[in-house]
Amino acid sequence: MLFPATIVGSFPQPDWLIDRAKLAGRFPPRVRARELWRIPPQYLEEAQNDATLMAIRAQEEAGLDIVSDGEIRRESYSNRFATALEGVDLDNPGSALDRSGHPNPVPRIVGRIRRRHPVEVEDLKFLRAHTDRQVKITVPGPFTMLQQAQNDFYGSEEEAAMDYAEAVNAEIRDLFAAGADVVQIDEPYMQARPEKARQYGLAALNRALDGITGTTAVHICFGYAAIIHERPSGYSFLPELAQCSCKQVSIETAQSHLDCSALAALDGKRVMVGCIDLSTPEVESVDTIVERIERALPYVKPENVILAPDCGMKYLPREAATGKLRAMVEAAKRLRVAHAA
Repeated sequence: MLFPATIVGSFPQPDWLIDRAKLAGRFPPRVRARELWRIPPQYLEEAQNDATLMAIRAQEEAGLDIVSDGEIRRESYSNRFATALEGVDLDNPGSALDRSGHPNPVPRIVGRIRRRHPVEVEDLKFLRAHTDRQVKITVPGPFTMLQQAQNDFYGSEEEAAMDYAEAVNAEIRDLFAAGADVVQIDEPYMQARPEKARQYGLAALNRALDGITGTTAVHICFGYAAIIHERPSGYSFLPELAQCSCKQVSIETAQSHLDCSALAALDGKRVMVGCIDLSTPEVESVDTIVERIERALPYVKPENVILAPDCGMKYLPREAATGKLRAMVEAAKRLRVAHAA
């Protein structure tokens, strides 16, 4: 199918499940933040299942071709996985600077990073059991997890990143075995810290993908629109992903008005073109979304373009999110007609 439509990963969690005001009023948690949940612990899993079903149905009704679980069970995109690993002290957290320059409580590395057990496989199985669409699930990348941790154990960041990569690799293998169609690695800190990303981040990312034969994507972004308001017009780390073994690259173009000529460097990969601006709840016109995709087409072949929002949909009101997704699906239909020949 030309111009399939998907979601980056997150979908708005209902206010009866999580305190959305608290969620929006703080930086994304790196350690656990159980105080965000409104549901008592003994009922939380059931409530998260119900909310995940709502997110799946909303994506289906909007017409998405590839759906996620909405990351409904997560306090942030990364902390569900990062805090499940061996080698981190969560009771005595460390501190690290966020990409906005603010200190944040983070997992403190006190031993070798190892994956104790599958973390998101049951989430994927639940998603797979409740839709007949293609399914995607996201995992945080090794480079980003290291930037969101305090290293009190490893002699070098490179060594730590490689152990994070081993953990991610094991998780991805289990996710494909459980029925994932697409597994996406989220690496936003490659954009925020490009020098370190070039030094060892790309090598760690390729290690996380070593031996993986399923369809993999890497998401790189400018930060949540709800938190990071100023956007550059170009990526500080993007052409380098041509050297990554992933099949797809997920980027943002809407809020940043990205100079899409940068996408020419990714020739041969499918590109998830972020075409929905999440800095405003206003639903874009179909014309606007089509124009955003058309800006990318001189540099990415139509058969390699996937429509997606920019990242951070979880912070939108649900009505705005569903409205934007419906408009994006209509834009995809129009693009298919225009480029059918």
